[in-house]
Amino acid sequence: MTDRNWTPRERVLAILNKEQPDRVPWFGDLDYWATGLRVRGVVGADFVQSQAYVDWHRDLRVGFYLQGTFPFRVQYDGSIAVKKWREGNLRYRQFDTPYGQLRDCWQWIEQSCSEAPIEHLIKTSADLAVMTYIIRHQSTEPDYDALARRRKQVGEQGIVLGYMPRSPFMDLLVEDCGIETLTLLQLDAQEQLAELMEVKESAHDLASAITVDSPAEALMIPENLSAEMVGPQNFEKYLRRYQTRWAKNIAAAGKYSFVHMDGTLRGLLKQECSVGLTVLEALTPEPVGDVAIEQWADYAGESRTIFWGGLPGVYFTPLIDDAEFDRQVIDVLAVMSQEPRYVLGVADQVPPDALEARVRRVADLVDRYGRYSSR
Repeated sequence: MTDRNWTPRERVLAILNKEQPDRVPWFGDLDYWATGLRVRGVVGADFVQSQAYVDWHRDLRVGFYLQGTFPFRVQYDGSIAVKKWREGNLRYRQFDTPYGQLRDCWQWIEQSCSEAPIEHLIKTSADLAVMTYIIRHQSTEPDYDALARRRKQVGEQGIVLGYMPRSPFMDLLVEDCGIETLTLLQLDAQEQLAELMEVKESAHDLASAITVDSPAEALMIPENLSAEMVGPQNFEKYLRRYQTRWAKNIAAAGKYSFVHMDGTLRGLLKQECSVGLTVLEALTPEPVGDVAIEQWADYAGESRTIFWGGLPGVYFTPLIDDAEFDRQVIDVLAVMSQEPRYVLGVADQVPPDALEARVRRVADLVDRYGRYSSR
């Protein structure tokens, strides 16, 4: 290829299509950083949805891809009453049904500009039947407006990505139960749990089909995977079939499939590489993660799965000095520039206390160290 000015979109599409661009693409998730800026009043409440958000990526020389958009909406029939309210830094949601009531609560944590569950919907085996009833009495409809707007905004700065539902097991682990309750239910309520997962899968299949038909050109299953939470046994029993099926469906639609894998890798990376997904995204290497980036490809076997990540979020903060930050970026690029199967990204997000100079520094280092060794 002759030298020319490549856009971020051209670079990442080359990787997704198993081709080689001029240098390693640099695509970062800035949403969490933007949340911190919003909380501090630096940007407005609608910043992330606006054209200014994409322009911010352009000014920072960061490729754009994460919209955080589920292109469908879920509604419930008249037998279910849904109540939502706030009490200070607590956010409540409650479902009232003929078979009982479920409630969860998420607490906003000012120091971290994030929220976490302090009460899950499913607390005991008695709640499984109630959740099954709720899902049987819900409907799912397309909601493409946000992605359609984003498609007009993004241009050559990146790609438009939509979120599919998680696999039923990961939905229960992350949202509905938490790991402790889910583990106990696997032991004590196997039949009821299996029925709930079957009903969930049917509902998620409908929402996933709607997502595949959306304006998104890339589709992510936002599993939030970490090997110590899932592991090979649960992967084979609950995740493989679901992910494999939807990876095939996404490919058949001419689109790219992603899975969000932002935790430990050993014990799960090999399995995920065998599913047929286009991309494993937000991968965290040593020294923060548990597998060195030089070893990632060893877990892939014959798969040509694309690895996206490499820069732990903490490296963008004052906790890491400038020299160590440069060393990490340069070492990661030394691996990524060997072959066009990597996208340089954040593992998993640039945090609220990030230094802007660090984010800007990445593009400069990519210019210097990110050209492919085979060129």
